[in-house]
Amino acid sequence: MPLRFTKMHGLGNDYVYVSTFEQVVPDPPSLARALSDRHRGIGSDGLILVAPPAVPDADVRMVMYNVDGSRGQMCGNGLRCVAKLAYERGLARRNPLRVQTDRGVLTLDLTLVGGRVTEVRADMGPPILDPQRIPVALPGKLAVDVPLPADAPGAAQGLRLTAVSMGNPHAVLFVPNTAAVPLEEWGPPLERHPLFPERANIHCAQVLGADRVRMVTWERGSGITQACGTGAAAVCVAGVLTGRSGRAVTVELPGGELRIAWDEASGHVFMTGPATEVFTGEWPD
Repeated sequence: MPLRFTKMHGLGNDYVYVSTFEQVVPDPPSLARALSDRHRGIGSDGLILVAPPAVPDADVRMVMYNVDGSRGQMCGNGLRCVAKLAYERGLARRNPLRVQTDRGVLTLDLTLVGGRVTEVRADMGPPILDPQRIPVALPGKLAVDVPLPADAPGAAQGLRLTAVSMGNPHAVLFVPNTAAVPLEEWGPPLERHPLFPERANIHCAQVLGADRVRMVTWERGSGITQACGTGAAAVCVAGVLTGRSGRAVTVELPGGELRIAWDEASGHVFMTGPATEVFTGEWPD
């Protein structure tokens, strides 16, 4: 039987979405590799399954796979698209919507226009800053503005690392100019550096002001992407921890802008941005 899918993106961070409420996907890693191929498949940054929840306080569950078939723990742009698909397809009609992820159950507030979801504000929970839990192989209670090891790309330029987890590991490097970063060259060795036992998403960020940051991303398991929602959240947290930016920032990504706020009272990070459906189709069995 053909597999029904929906292609969606959040600021160009594109995934193929498959609902498993009424379909079975027996081998998601293989399917992710096939669908994601931009020459022989649909083309995407990975596969996201929208599944029935496994816990009572959630409406739907998000299960994601990267281009290489590896399991992704969390995706902020994908999370917003899951909420849009679930609401508009009638899988869950609550607002706020609650989505089960590998990070836990997250709450999403939907902006509706004519019954359609145009924007989503997601409570991403508190950042994880303990190096052992991120994980990053560094001592101490925080990994903030740490010099890169001598064998790491960017070390010769004096760049420093701040590590944050938003349910998945992020390495933030503040740079003078993101346009000058050789991301294709730096990304692969940094993602797989021994510092990161589970690999890491790599972000180079340029502070434009206390409330505005520009960033580029090398995503773990997928490579260069147009946007990274959890990465934008990590950049906001890193900016606060290093005194480079405020708690509420607009993050400029190649695919567009996200609004990120690290709430001081709750300690939670909130992400606001769009979710866009591109097309639907059927993938042959």
